[in-house]
This record gives sequence, C-alpha cells and structure tokens, in this order.
Amino acid sequence: MSGSRVCGLSDLVQDEAHRVVVDGVAIAVVLDGKGAVHAIGDTCTHGEISLSDGFVEGETLECWAHGSAFSLLTGRPLNLPAYEPVPVFEVTIDGDDVIIDPALTKEV
Repeated sequence: MSGSRVCGLSDLVQDEAHRVVVDGVAIAVVLDGKGAVHAIGDTCTHGEISLSDGFVEGETLECWAHGSAFSLLTGRPLNLPAYEPVPVFEVTIDGDDVIIDPALTKEV
C-alpha cells in the first residue's frame, strides 16, 4: 500500500474539512454526511486561500473568502469566481488510518 497516513478516521469531524500536508502538498480531507472520505487540493484556484477553512455542504467544499464551491468528487468549481479545478486524491482507509498518496490523483 503506497501513501502516507495523514490522520485517523476518528480525527475527522463530519462535514468539516481537515488540512494535512503530505510531501509538501496541502490537502483538505473531508468526511461527508454519508460517511465517505474525500481528499482534494487545499488551495482555492481563485485566490490562493486554504479551502479547509471553508464550508462543507453535501459533496462540496466552499472557499470562505470568495464563495467558490468545489466538488469533492471531481475537484471542479461549481460557481465563479474560480474556474480552474483542484486535484482530487485517492483515499484508502485501513482500520482507523486515512492514507493518501499525493502522487495518486483521481481521473475524473
């Protein structure tokens, strides 16, 4: 299994983003309301703002500064002012460990 343990599943709070840095890559990790764990790039493509300080709603993470919402599934912005997507990373759960390899992005 490749990747690094970034946190425990028990460390995540439902519908809140948790910021981690793996191999120099900032990642927002989210436990959604359905129990799925998502990992997307933590930097808003509009304003270099940390997305993990934003708001989770359903399967989106909204930047607190300018309101762009990004899909946790695809990384695509769902509204302006952002128009560039953020990367989406593969997540592996092993017991309580949340494992992410920043080199493994999802094809969406």
